[in-house]
Amino acid sequence: MVSFKKYNLFRQLHVVAIAGIILLTSVRTVAQFAPPAGQPGSTAIKADSAVFVQWASLCIVHRGYADMSDTAVGYATYGADTAGIGIADNNVVSLGDAGSAVLYFDIPVANGPGFDFAIFENSFSDEFLELAFVEVSSDGSRFFRFGSTSYTQTEDQVDSFGTLDATKLHNLAGKYRGGYGTPFDLEKLKDSTGLDVSNIIAVRIVDVVGSVDPDYSSYDSQGNIINDPWPTPFESSGFDLDAVGVIHDKNHMDVDENPDRNMIVAVPNPVTDVLKITGIELGGEFVIYDLTGHTVYSSGTVQHRETSISVSEFPKGVLFIRILNGNSVHTLKIVHL
Repeated sequence: MVSFKKYNLFRQLHVVAIAGIILLTSVRTVAQFAPPAGQPGSTAIKADSAVFVQWASLCIVHRGYADMSDTAVGYATYGADTAGIGIADNNVVSLGDAGSAVLYFDIPVANGPGFDFAIFENSFSDEFLELAFVEVSSDGSRFFRFGSTSYTQTEDQVDSFGTLDATKLHNLAGKYRGGYGTPFDLEKLKDSTGLDVSNIIAVRIVDVVGSVDPDYSSYDSQGNIINDPWPTPFESSGFDLDAVGVIHDKNHMDVDENPDRNMIVAVPNPVTDVLKITGIELGGEFVIYDLTGHTVYSSGTVQHRETSISVSEFPKGVLFIRILNGNSVHTLKIVHL
């Protein structure tokens, strides 16, 4: 016979367990990551942003099946490997189910302030999203994957032309529509043994197989099945790689937190109202961007030795001024209060 005391304890534990499940479900339901391009809080970076200092110069693709549940369909065939190099231009190469692409750069990518590189896909909308994992290597053989999250439901398969909610996705390439890159921050991997985040020579992109069938599923870092449009038994199956743009590389890491000690000066710093920049050669140019890589000001060709800029509409916090001064590139760090 079960005593009343034991029964009461059982009921209390049962209630606590149910509450925990409800809380976990609630957290997953309301979890919000960055929204689509153009919306407040989005981390999407436009392909023509001045923050990009170089683009991938070599791309080697390992194709996956157009439909790994029916291998008779064959492999994805759309696009050439060379479509993955150079600036994002909507010319793509399709990876197929679980296919991958390894991209190399003329100058190693480096861990700088904020995001360090961005990956472009060619989605035609903010909702039709094909996803991929992102990995980096500093020796060309060992690759380290960025932690990723997908809170998309897994009860019903997102069909071949189904849609996703970007706010339920994090650190997965393909989160944004064509023309806008999904950025990644090497700082997240700085403690990985065997990885030098100041000398990344290769980025690997691996297609997410968006099946909710465990026989074919891909999983995020929390062990969640990632649900995305599947199957896509076409020549353009899987993730469609457009480009990889670099924000920080080993040649563009001279961030100076005390710019008044240099020939090029930005004062006052911190700034609240008007920023004055002096010392840039006539014919030079500069851009101001925030920690996410968004350009908040672009100077065009400098016509005067001193430029005054109202910063009242700029985001508060840390900002960077990237200056193309003759043949040199210099970056200043300022704070907007």
